[in-house]
Amino acid sequence: MARFDVTDAEWVLIEPHLPVAATGPLPRRVRDQFNGILWRFRTGSGWRDVPERYGPWGTVYSRFNGWAKAGVFQALMDALIAEAASRGQVGLEMVSVDSTIVRAHQDSAGLAVAGETLDALEQALTEEKGAPLAGQPPVLRVMRRRPHPTRTARTARTRRVRIAPPRGDAAGPARRLPGSADPEAD
Repeated sequence: MARFDVTDAEWVLIEPHLPVAATGPLPRRVRDQFNGILWRFRTGSGWRDVPERYGPWGTVYSRFNGWAKAGVFQALMDALIAEAASRGQVGLEMVSVDSTIVRAHQDSAGLAVAGETLDALEQALTEEKGAPLAGQPPVLRVMRRRPHPTRTARTARTRRVRIAPPRGDAAGPARRLPGSADPEAD
């Protein structure tokens, strides 16, 4: 058994919630495959990098894919949380959600809300917090974005650089590039 594999006590809680087909042979290495799935997500590696001790990577992936589509992992989490709650071992003080875990999409800001809906949301939110509505500043605000300047306005602001023709200096006349026309010859 590897360092982070499921212990015997943990497996006793997990095994009854993993599905077994009604017909056909019983899978022999379900625990190894479950540990392989956990190893893959713990390390962040690809499926092809799952160690051979958990079985062929294709089998481990197939097991994960089937269980994920069938909702086995959600049912397992619900069952384990219920089991911990029945034992009195659930502590919500350990739950932490912050901005390093949950990210909002860039389009999630700037929601346009009708006035009545906004008032109802503010009232519900302030009542939930227990603060008096009149004494609390508005919680939700409607923000309006400034339009971006148009491309023509941006290009009008750029400085145009004019390239002057070459001039002669004290050392002699300006040098001409080969093949260029002589301006004094005209």
